[in-house]
Amino acid sequence: MEETKTTQTQATTSMPTTYDPKEAERKWYDYWLKGEFFKAGQRQDAETYTIVIPPPNVTGMLHIGHALDCTLQDIVIRTKRMQGYDALWLPGSDHAGIATQTRVEQKLREEGVTRYDLGREKFLEKVWEWKEHYAESIHQQWAKMGFSLDYSRERFTLDEGLSKAVRHVFVTLYEKGLIYRGNYIINWDPAARTALSDIEVEYKEVQGHLYHLRYPVKDSSESIVVATTRPETMLGDTAVAVHPEDERYKHLIGKMLVLPIIGREIPIVADEYVEKDFGSGAVKITPAHDPNDFEVGRRHDLPQVLVMDEMGKMNENAGKYNGMDRFDCRKQIVADMKELGVLVKIEDHVHQVGHSERSGAVVEPYLSTQWFVKMKPLADQAIAAQKSEGRANFIPDRFEKTYLHWIENIRDWCISRQLWWGHRIPAWYCDDCNAMHVSMTDLSTCSCGSTNLRQDNDVLDTWFSSALWPFSTLGWPEETEDMKRFYPTSLLVTGYDIIPFWVSRMIFTGLEFTGQMPFKDVLIHGLVRAADGQKMSKSLGNGVDPLEVIEKYGADAMRFMLSTGSTPGQDLRFRWEKVEQARNFANKIWNASRFVLMNLGDFQAKDIDLSGPLGTADRWILHRLNETVREVTRLIDSYEFGETGRVLYDFIWDDLCDWYIEFSKLSLYGTDEEAKKTTKSVLAYVLDRTQRLIHPFMPFISEEIWQHLPHEGDTITLAEWPKYEARFEAADAVGEMGMLMDIIRTVRNIRAEVNVPMSKKIELLVKPAGDDAHAILKRNEEYVQRFCNTALLEISLSVATPDKAMTGIVTGADLYLPLAGLIDISQEVARLEKELQTLHGEVERIEKKLGNEGFIAKAPAKVIDEEKAKLADYADKRDKVNARLAELKG
Repeated sequence: MEETKTTQTQATTSMPTTYDPKEAERKWYDYWLKGEFFKAGQRQDAETYTIVIPPPNVTGMLHIGHALDCTLQDIVIRTKRMQGYDALWLPGSDHAGIATQTRVEQKLREEGVTRYDLGREKFLEKVWEWKEHYAESIHQQWAKMGFSLDYSRERFTLDEGLSKAVRHVFVTLYEKGLIYRGNYIINWDPAARTALSDIEVEYKEVQGHLYHLRYPVKDSSESIVVATTRPETMLGDTAVAVHPEDERYKHLIGKMLVLPIIGREIPIVADEYVEKDFGSGAVKITPAHDPNDFEVGRRHDLPQVLVMDEMGKMNENAGKYNGMDRFDCRKQIVADMKELGVLVKIEDHVHQVGHSERSGAVVEPYLSTQWFVKMKPLADQAIAAQKSEGRANFIPDRFEKTYLHWIENIRDWCISRQLWWGHRIPAWYCDDCNAMHVSMTDLSTCSCGSTNLRQDNDVLDTWFSSALWPFSTLGWPEETEDMKRFYPTSLLVTGYDIIPFWVSRMIFTGLEFTGQMPFKDVLIHGLVRAADGQKMSKSLGNGVDPLEVIEKYGADAMRFMLSTGSTPGQDLRFRWEKVEQARNFANKIWNASRFVLMNLGDFQAKDIDLSGPLGTADRWILHRLNETVREVTRLIDSYEFGETGRVLYDFIWDDLCDWYIEFSKLSLYGTDEEAKKTTKSVLAYVLDRTQRLIHPFMPFISEEIWQHLPHEGDTITLAEWPKYEARFEAADAVGEMGMLMDIIRTVRNIRAEVNVPMSKKIELLVKPAGDDAHAILKRNEEYVQRFCNTALLEISLSVATPDKAMTGIVTGADLYLPLAGLIDISQEVARLEKELQTLHGEVERIEKKLGNEGFIAKAPAKVIDEEKAKLADYADKRDKVNARLAELKG
């Protein structure tokens, strides 16, 4: 295509009047992909920098949170690529077992079909079709948002290579005794009909009831009262526990109770688990339906009676309630207990109830045979690593406590799921000899010689494969070149909500299987919330589709708003007006660039020459560019994207557009050809560097502008990142420009106060504070004349103070605007009195600060000197305003 020549050195002035984001986004993303500019491994001598994308689930389209997460990664990877690193940003997606299977089953139900109607193989074909559809949608969204991903290395958690890694880890941990199979109380989702890990359970405050039930002592008139929020589980009670030192019950320990309705005899046991001063001091024990009761049951060798099935319905052990839904059973049991006279009372009770994160169903503690990872040895290793030099660097560092708190209090991880979509557990059972084999490869023959083998029906928790993501994606367990070159990774970017789910697990698997921390830095960002601070959700209808934002304002505006709208670890509120402001910023950049290009003419890259004499404004803008380069680089390295955005915005909007470009018109429209060439050189150089600095945030518009500028190279994506250059340091020019800008602003403010338009020429008398100020003002007289629009400009140490004039006091000079007939003296007195009040307040504030012994003791000498200089300046201005007021009033 004509607009994308591989190397262009001459400026082109064919920029449209307005920027068209849609055209630029389509054109440049295709160009980047065709040029393979995102592909890592092409700089073999360079230092590497690696980010693996947090893999989005193939459950649907990406949301605005994904847009934030990936934009932050793209900013870093684009910067590193421009800084010369061999930068890899590896893309991929997650099969998301429960979530994806639930979505596909829901779709099938709408068609009147269940997964059981299809069978395992046919059902999995449907899920793969779903995956392919949404993986393609995710690709399209990545492209729309401009993400510079290396698609040649894309991975999926169920692809062949990752499946091999998962099996290798499972078998290795099993052989080490760190994976085991056993009967334990787990979190059960009756809707999805699968086990859940602890962190897949969301606890919600629910208004429920506390039911007090009386259990009679066998062959006695005595009874024991217990309380429960789930009376339906009493059908599975196998004991009542009391504290061994509770005097009320000591004589009953070892005796039997008769379980109401069921009639089963259950013992009274003594266990220190019971709090004797809480409630009745007696606790019903249901080992198959409560994790604490399970442990008590193990200590006392109690039977485990399961009274529900996998769908949350009562089973054959529930007697006459067999087949009833658990909540219907609750109502019926309460009624029956009341009729029997053993329901003592019902109290309102607010308590935390676990819900499945995926299906929303109330989670049931459930005795089940599951696979577990023994976590303590792995957690101990991770804790030790975090206290060593090789620790993961959390940003902000407060999230290290979140990580450590979870891993220090970790329980064994239930990793089996009763699903069909996922990594099937590599265990085989022989129906002839009842042996179990765990194997790296599929088995067809048992050690006994039988071929009558069946593989475990369950699959692994999605997070089991996600835990291996930083190294499995690079080819591990094979010793691939990518594994050697790009691991450990450099940066992980993720939300604070999945530190326990994912970050922790990647750390302990990385340490166990590679001997290294999987990433150096962990950048934690917050959630994107609605404008009112609410969490975005489908039920509230307050979600934002990134594609809708892009359609309306363009990808660059969305990226800039998201990346600069918050600080690390803090939530961000999405506001459409903020996106509009970012779009306006993009338009400002476009318009300024278009002006520059229109004035560069046939200027070429080789024509840029900054070695000759430079004017005050030239030296000032190069100095400010230098400062901006240094600050932007530092802030990106510190992941302070909000501050980076502010620095870029201020430099581009204020310094470059509002000041330097305006100043440049003097020479561009003048007759001095050498001055004109110098100005073109400065404009071309500064605009080029500005586009490079803004490129990681706004890749499309920066590429479009850069391709029109005089440049060398194929793409701004691979252009060298700007560096600080000592030759551009010009503190004196900053001082000079500060004085000029102060004068221009003050004159413009005075004009506005008395409604004198800028188009109307005025007289301006300037009295410099000394010889140095006089020399500066005379040297830059043309700027003052042009931007104050003067009919008469007098700059003199001996300016006579006019009787009727507006007055301006700036650092280094006094200004007088003889506007006789245009001003009201009383208004000018009022204005000066207001200014005097402000200056007096500043003087008092700094005097108080400098009089504070604590401040003087702690503040660096430089800061104290700066405050003293401010005090002297404000005091001088106050004295001059006082003097002028005396003149006007006299």
